[in-house]
Amino acid sequence: MARRERVIRMSVEVPLWRALAGYRVLTMLYAVGFFATAYDGFARPWVAVGYYCVLFVWTVATLPKVASAASCTKRFLAADLTIALTGILLTTVADTHERIQSGGPTLPSIWTAGSVLAFAIKGGWRWAAFASTAVAVANLVERGTPARDTIHNVILVWVASIAIGYVVEVARASERTLARALEIEAATRERERLARDIHDGVLQVLAMVQRRGAVLGGEAAELGRMAGEQEVALRTLVAGGLVPVSRVSQDAAEGAVVQVVEEPAEQSGPVDLRSLLAPFAAARVNLAEPGAPVMLPAPAAKELAAAVGAALDNVRRHAGEDARAWILVEDEPDEVIITVRDDGPGIPEGRLAQAEGEGRLGVAQSIRGRLRDLGGSAELISTPGQGTEVELTVPKEKNVRRGKAEQR
Repeated sequence: MARRERVIRMSVEVPLWRALAGYRVLTMLYAVGFFATAYDGFARPWVAVGYYCVLFVWTVATLPKVASAASCTKRFLAADLTIALTGILLTTVADTHERIQSGGPTLPSIWTAGSVLAFAIKGGWRWAAFASTAVAVANLVERGTPARDTIHNVILVWVASIAIGYVVEVARASERTLARALEIEAATRERERLARDIHDGVLQVLAMVQRRGAVLGGEAAELGRMAGEQEVALRTLVAGGLVPVSRVSQDAAEGAVVQVVEEPAEQSGPVDLRSLLAPFAAARVNLAEPGAPVMLPAPAAKELAAAVGAALDNVRRHAGEDARAWILVEDEPDEVIITVRDDGPGIPEGRLAQAEGEGRLGVAQSIRGRLRDLGGSAELISTPGQGTEVELTVPKEKNVRRGKAEQR
């Protein structure tokens, strides 16, 4: 059977890397433009021209390096910071002493902050503190004296880079937590689906073998006893289940990757719910349905019919083979309502909670679990001595949209 696989990728780092790439290009152009307007004021402009040529080529050539955390290697970060520090120190050679003391910008100007931010996004606040400290030392050496504006700019870069690095670390931890939560939810839904299928098939067969073996006696009784033991073990396994270990992406820029459980490909297109309910009609089961087709997407119709089958199975199992049942199908404008009623002895108060605690998931999973997945509800009303009524409600609009989305 064809199967499909869904993958969810999430990451706050992708827009950060994109913003950093744009920042580096814009600040490089700003530094070059500022130099062009103040060309006559430089003592050795040819030194600045040579540096800006290197800066331009480096910025453009390394754009792929700041596309993701995987491509932004330690070697690249070291080289990038070296170019920034070199530009700061070369300012004393290219510019005049008077302009430097009056607060003139360094050759790389605000482009230097991009190098520090790359450290912050890649390695967090510790890496950012290291890079910003190196820039601070270079600025103090370039100025010669710790002027107020220099200290102000150094502290600003320091605080901003450390804060961004810390935010990135928190975001990564949040992504891992969210990825784990999504995978647990996906695994839980798959476990519930398997539990419903097992309950509707294997567990019912084992229970029947146990009952028939006890009636026949002899070797059949022993076979029935073994079937009963396997039924208990299987119910325990279904009720407990396992949650797989979370899987994450090899590329940190892609964020956490959640591999959702595989699902069998469903039949596409709407189907008439009446055709799925018709096999339930029998001598002791009365089916009342509209004269017009009751159309639902195939997956929703199949799950709803399975929930009806689980309700009828509970009638036969708990009310007895002689109990009568009635199925009423109501096709409302916004929803489909199916009522399954029997004339059995009813369910004692607290019995459903006790059965769920024992791993008997007929109502909890085969009925309510299916309706919850469809965005609907399952209401069970039972009065001892007066039978049981199960009302299944499925909204049409939500399931029609879901069916169209799956077809696309």
